[in-house]
Amino acid sequence: MQDAPLVVDLDGTLLRGDLLYESTAACLAARPWRLLALPRWLLRGRAYLKYRLAREARVDVTVLPYHHSLLSWLRHEKAQGRTLILATGTHRLLAQQVAAHLGLFDDVIASDNHRNLRGTTKRDALVARFGTGGFDYVGDARADLPVWAVARRAHLVNVSPAIEALARKQGNVASVVRIGRPAHVWPRTLRFHQWLKNLLLFVPLLAGHQYSNYLLLQGAVAFVLFGFCASSVYVLNDMIDLTDDRHHPYKRRRPLAAGLVSLPHAFMAMLGLLLTAVVGALVLLPPIFLLGLGAYYLLTLAYSLRFKRVMALDVIMLTLLYTLRIVIGTLVFGTTLTFWLLAFSMFIFLSLALVKRYTELHAARLASPRVKARGRGYYPDDLPMVASLGAASGYLAVLVLALYIQDPATGMLYHYPKLIWLACPLLLFWVTRVWLLAQRGRMHSDPIIFAIRDKASLMTGALFGLIFWLAS
Repeated sequence: MQDAPLVVDLDGTLLRGDLLYESTAACLAARPWRLLALPRWLLRGRAYLKYRLAREARVDVTVLPYHHSLLSWLRHEKAQGRTLILATGTHRLLAQQVAAHLGLFDDVIASDNHRNLRGTTKRDALVARFGTGGFDYVGDARADLPVWAVARRAHLVNVSPAIEALARKQGNVASVVRIGRPAHVWPRTLRFHQWLKNLLLFVPLLAGHQYSNYLLLQGAVAFVLFGFCASSVYVLNDMIDLTDDRHHPYKRRRPLAAGLVSLPHAFMAMLGLLLTAVVGALVLLPPIFLLGLGAYYLLTLAYSLRFKRVMALDVIMLTLLYTLRIVIGTLVFGTTLTFWLLAFSMFIFLSLALVKRYTELHAARLASPRVKARGRGYYPDDLPMVASLGAASGYLAVLVLALYIQDPATGMLYHYPKLIWLACPLLLFWVTRVWLLAQRGRMHSDPIIFAIRDKASLMTGALFGLIFWLAS
């Protein structure tokens, strides 16, 4: 006797995540103004909302984060001759794309323009087709409880203990599948390591040789609040870049791209962090800091939505975002923004931004030598020019440092200003080494991660700081 059909849910079961949220993110990333239309679509019902999002959004189902261990079991069942049915609350337009990509399912039962196939609605549709007890069902959520109740066997995927207890009371649980999640998911999502960039806030304080416990405390508060704001932006950027990240050899491992953090949870974290930064800035710091924070957020948003895809303008925007931290630091501490500090930061940060872009293009050239880098305005053939511009920018930063030593104002800040000359060969060494490693394909896609892991970079930084300390 042939075994009963195996009916499989999609969102949260076969897929890490939910295609309703995936399509919403894809729609808003491409057309942010569609945010105004979402309430109007929802007023016509959840089924209509799913239909409009499925039609408007460009979701690449080939790179979605599937549960591969579950897929392996389904392939085994299929090889045994079993009938597999995909039954999902996702709209039919997207569900059929998933089924076509996986090549496993004999049929698809999904939401349409008028019916949201979820909970009791899904139960009734399956009973009408297979009869009570005429199918096995694989699901993951509380909404699946009515479906498990009428299935012959219930298979549970990553359910909470409470839902598992309710399902077991129905007496037909055949298996419970636990698909683990790696540790440290949220620190990776919020990118706490990127908070190192916020140390740039303290550069004006150090350059001006103005130290006090009050200023240091104020700087520490600014550092934390800026970190909250920056983490909020990183989460938003990952939501916008989901598809591009999933096509990237390294970025596809990011928690959001890999489906390890749900989009609703990421959205709530983004709002919570941003709200904390704004309220903290209003209460604890001068109003000018909040203006700087707002400028940073708007620039980053513009970069994420548009400018990161524009050749040359993308690296200039990254340079501005680095330099803006120093500008905000001068606002917090009430120091003067000098010509030398601005010029040096502009050239060194442009070099780092070009390193970042170079490593992405280097990886893209290995994959597709003639194809434009996904989500960027460059072709792999642009590599030599990007390297030339980046190395030249780094060397110009060394030149600015050398000219700074000759400024009479520098002699008023340091007892032994000539000692700073020792920092010039150190910086030349570091810039040259970074670009040679990038050219050899040994540079991390994120220069910050490279710097904190590279012993030579850490030693160079320590010596650089020691030289300025001795000079003062």
